[in-house]
Amino acid sequence: MEAAVASDPQITIGGTLVHLNRDDITETEVDGFVFYAQNDLALGSGFGGMIALRGGASIQKELDEISPVADLEVVVSGAGKLNAEHILHAVGPKFREDDIEAKLATTIENCLKKADETGIKTMAFPAMGAGYYGIPAPVSATVMFSVLETYLNGETGLEKIMICVLDRPQFQAFEAALRAAPNAA
Repeated sequence: MEAAVASDPQITIGGTLVHLNRDDITETEVDGFVFYAQNDLALGSGFGGMIALRGGASIQKELDEISPVADLEVVVSGAGKLNAEHILHAVGPKFREDDIEAKLATTIENCLKKADETGIKTMAFPAMGAGYYGIPAPVSATVMFSVLETYLNGETGLEKIMICVLDRPQFQAFEAALRAAPNAA
């Protein structure tokens, strides 16, 4: 376990550092970050709008060539002018769907698998499904750390995972889940 500071919580799972921070994921310097996408891969407004604005039109153009994407699947695009090299577009569940936790777990695991397939060593996740898609932050956080615990204790090339959460209540939910994780001190 790496030393953690209250404002910078982190743990090590397997050989991978998992770090929680309050940063804008579109500005992170990682090999790839996850965007919780819609089936049509339209970047639209909100987080997607920031990707389009900061990353440039090439991202949406690439997505238009590979859409639509089935539920729970993940596709990779370039990141245009952003600091990252790749964006992993994950089509996850929405609030009030049946089996939401199992579907969210599959989506997160598919992101990790796609990152390994792509050769990504450092990646960032948002609060998967929390916010716009209505999945409660504590559910998102609990599922994420459960999947990370299982996946990162297996064979992976991932060296660092950042979980970027700007919203204070969401951050608190993820911090509580991180501190409750089996590898937390």
